[in-house]
Amino acid sequence: MCAVLVLLAVLVLSIGFGARQLSPIEVWQGLVAGDSAASTVVHGMRLPRTLLGLLAGAALGTAGGLMQALTRNPLADPGLLGVNAGASAAVATAAGFLGVATFDGYVWFALAGAAAVAVLIHTVGGGRGATPARLALAGAALNATLYSYVSAVMLLDSGSLERMRLWTVGSLASAQPETVAKVLPFIGAGLLLALALARPLGTLSLGDDTARALGIRPARIRTASIVAVTLLCGAATAACGPIVFVGLMVPHLVRALTGPDLRWLLPYCAVLAPVLLLGADVLGRVLARPGELQAGIVTAVLGGPFFLYLIRRTRTAQL
Repeated sequence: MCAVLVLLAVLVLSIGFGARQLSPIEVWQGLVAGDSAASTVVHGMRLPRTLLGLLAGAALGTAGGLMQALTRNPLADPGLLGVNAGASAAVATAAGFLGVATFDGYVWFALAGAAAVAVLIHTVGGGRGATPARLALAGAALNATLYSYVSAVMLLDSGSLERMRLWTVGSLASAQPETVAKVLPFIGAGLLLALALARPLGTLSLGDDTARALGIRPARIRTASIVAVTLLCGAATAACGPIVFVGLMVPHLVRALTGPDLRWLLPYCAVLAPVLLLGADVLGRVLARPGELQAGIVTAVLGGPFFLYLIRRTRTAQL
């Protein structure tokens, strides 16, 4: 209940803060009164931006928790393991060489890119015998390669550079009501699939033999998990660009509250990850007023030290 109240408070802040600051009363008037002065600001810009942050945050946080459980890697994150980079490379290809310029076109390329990299990382990292170190190294190598490719496409094509300038750093600024409506089915399906996988993935953590004895089919569960991660990361990346560290930080923070049980961890990630993403978006608007820092930049600044802390803690635990 407290998590939901925190989320509601951040939603109000996201709608209220911007180039023109709105009081809670003005936010309410803008939501319910179609002819008020605040209505154009709220319905035209702030509400779509807030709803996109809500959906993308829930997608990235849940995907991070799912990936950490699937790979048994505490450093797993859609950004660090290259899934977001795969989606970004596919979108850059579509924009740079095929002339795709709308979400309707982006999303299918993003889903294909995310799926290809998720499978490749799992294979290169060692499949069932993958270790956290091998997965992290494979993800780092693919990240560097794919983002170099994205940069090359943008530099070679000035049109792509202009279209993807804000998108590549991870931004909610260009959110439109149409984008929110189109991304909702993909993220909704991914969230439902992820929540349905919570119990079998928890059983799978006991080992494949034990899981089979309890009626779980490991290969089917792993495949379904990759599908869920693909839907969540691909749709979120297509809509607002590659936002990193949300899927890393939130599951660790939630795990301190709920423990490792995925039946609690994944729903809490879906609620609290939007708090982080929207909070980063609001912070970027406040710190750089009258301009703004993009949400992806703020999460990267916050997530970098957190990642180093996790590496240090993991190394200490192994000694």
